[in-house]
Amino acid sequence: MARVLITSALPYINGIKHLGNLVGSQLPADLYARYMRARGHEVMFICATDEHGTPAELAAAKTGEPVAEYCARMHGVQAELARGFGLSFDHFGRSSSAQNAVLTQHLAARLGAAGLIEQVAEEQVYSPADGRFLPDRYITGTCPACGYENARGDQCENCTKQLDPTDLINPRSAISGATDLEVRETRHLFLRQSTLRERLDGWIDSQRGWPVLTTSIAKKWLHDGDGLQDRGITRDLDWGIPAQFDGAPWSGMEGKVFYVWFDAPIEYIAATAEWAEAQGLDDTAWRRWWREDEGAGDVRYVQFMGKDNVPFHTLSFPATLMGSGEPWKLVDYIKSFNYLNYDGGQFSTSQGRGVFMDQALEILPGDYWRWWLLSHAPENSDAEFTWENFQTSVNKDLADVLGNLVSRVTKFCRSKFGEVVPDGGDRGAREATLIAALETRLRAYEAHMEAMEIRKSATELRAIWVLGNEYLQEAAPWSAFKTDPAQAAMQIRLALNLIRFYAVLSKPFIPDASARIMAALGCDDWSWPGDVSTALDTLPAGHAFTVPDVLFAKITDDQRADWAARFSGQRA
Repeated sequence: MARVLITSALPYINGIKHLGNLVGSQLPADLYARYMRARGHEVMFICATDEHGTPAELAAAKTGEPVAEYCARMHGVQAELARGFGLSFDHFGRSSSAQNAVLTQHLAARLGAAGLIEQVAEEQVYSPADGRFLPDRYITGTCPACGYENARGDQCENCTKQLDPTDLINPRSAISGATDLEVRETRHLFLRQSTLRERLDGWIDSQRGWPVLTTSIAKKWLHDGDGLQDRGITRDLDWGIPAQFDGAPWSGMEGKVFYVWFDAPIEYIAATAEWAEAQGLDDTAWRRWWREDEGAGDVRYVQFMGKDNVPFHTLSFPATLMGSGEPWKLVDYIKSFNYLNYDGGQFSTSQGRGVFMDQALEILPGDYWRWWLLSHAPENSDAEFTWENFQTSVNKDLADVLGNLVSRVTKFCRSKFGEVVPDGGDRGAREATLIAALETRLRAYEAHMEAMEIRKSATELRAIWVLGNEYLQEAAPWSAFKTDPAQAAMQIRLALNLIRFYAVLSKPFIPDASARIMAALGCDDWSWPGDVSTALDTLPAGHAFTVPDVLFAKITDDQRADWAARFSGQRA
């Protein structure tokens, strides 16, 4: 049994996330966590809401709520939506937690003691119209590298180039739109991550098998232009973790808070501490996941994120942990994703474009979305959601292939043998051929899941479903029943066990449907099949079952047209 630590990029607190956000981190992380648990491994799956910074302040201002109350409410909303999509976090924390404040201040103090933090006087953009310094993310303009007109002051979403606000062409306030911006001097703490460049470079080179997308982005930041730059880790804001250590502000940092991109990744650790406290456990329970000197040496740590988050997780967060001089667990594998686009354009939280998580669940249960998103995950290139493709995938994969098999077998058995697994004779050559094909497909499915090859895993799982349909089509127990009832009984016994086999294998992708299948079968044996032939004997003759309700309803052309029209504009 292995120990696997899994973290998903933290969703911002400022609103409900869209499907592109979901498939870029949380959903594939959940798929992997569920699979690892199914294989008997000890899993710690951690996520949290990212609650600090200007996005939270502005979102709260729009609702008229104090920012702390807004964050608490939205954390509850996001947690409920996560449950709707079947995300199986061991803990869904909050970056505004007391644990994160303690850890963030502790790590900053360690970095300071190691000479890796310095105060820098810098010129920063100030907006007289807004009466405040503008954080990088709230200055927009044209990217000097690629010409994208809505680049942010910290990074261009289009080309991923790291930016400073003063790099932008025609900058403007993202708060008010004001263009009469001034540059004023202020002082901030900077992480001297450039001094760790060679160490980071060597560490990345030692990580064999990382996705090309991950390593290429990291290397670009390390080597392009002047190479890895030092990074500011404080901001002129009210909402955040105070820039303090030992209970007192850093000299000259009074009234400043740590930058959200400094404290947010630390929340992975802090959320695990939150989990331990919620379980009534002491600190050793979470430290065994994160401290190399306390048991984390045998942990495999995997992160899931969109490509825009890669620079901070391959460079800045490792620099924080390395620079502390403490034996913190570093990531072993980073699974990064490209973007999922929406029906000819882009998903965008800021612009309200696309289907958002709450709207998706109003239309259909979570498993419908899980299957489409995972089977079309943007792994090697950007992908695109279209309503036509969604309809086709749901109808052909879920309704016709899996759902139809479950319905045909259980209803036929009820009509001919009652709601019990029939006995019948021994398996024959046809069944042996099926089992051999399932063995081959199962091993391929396992290999793709182990390698976190999401699309290939989905393709293999669908192929396993198809094998069952092809077997039934060829065996035709409804015809065999007329001349050889015992043979038909054997075929149906095999098919009922095949349905249970499918439920176990499918649970990482469609957990709710799998649970409904198992409930209908009256079975609570979720053990992973080591040997297909043995697994297909799990339900013995005489075992009672019930016919389940329709697993997946087909999407009609009228529904598809209605949804396409409903979501063609911007979200209010």
